[in-house]
Amino acid sequence: MVGGPNYPVRLGRKDSFVSKAKHVNGNIARPTMPLSQIISIFNSKKLSVQEMVALVGAHTIGFSHCKEFSHKIYNFNKTSTYDPAYNPKYAEGLRKLCANYTKDPAMAAFNDVRTPNKFDNMYFQNLQKGLGLLESDHALATDQRTKPYVDMYAANQNKFFQDFAKAMEKFSIYNVKTGRKGEVRHRCDAFNSIAT
Repeated sequence: MVGGPNYPVRLGRKDSFVSKAKHVNGNIARPTMPLSQIISIFNSKKLSVQEMVALVGAHTIGFSHCKEFSHKIYNFNKTSTYDPAYNPKYAEGLRKLCANYTKDPAMAAFNDVRTPNKFDNMYFQNLQKGLGLLESDHALATDQRTKPYVDMYAANQNKFFQDFAKAMEKFSIYNVKTGRKGEVRHRCDAFNSIAT
């Protein structure tokens, strides 16, 4: 629907009988985590650095709430109001957009400022120009472990699509539950026993 690659999705994956918020911490990357920790989380799911970068390319669509990056655009340090990793005009635009985020926590910015509703490789091109939104985005563009993949995907959309599709397929079968260890839910947001 938004122009991304096609890839096969296996049907019938079972969901757990347990769903607790406390199990999320340490299993999902947060935008303020150090890149080494993010790499470690993906590695624990048997995903390489390259596969991680490809999957993070999903930031080409969607948005993030201002509270997730406000510490990088307001009162950054004693010499700069914003993180110098940001393109100056972009930082100023974000500062205007998020001016009232403390009063309205729903305020958000697109992850991809140039083509926010299109799945393409513009996210990676943006990173090269200081147009990354999140702290983790800027880290991808500068860290020597990830920068080569950012540059490769920025230059070659077909390669990004190919690697994204492969990584999505691989991750979709990670830690699959079998037998009576889970259920195929009738509704994604409820256990079958209480689904209506």
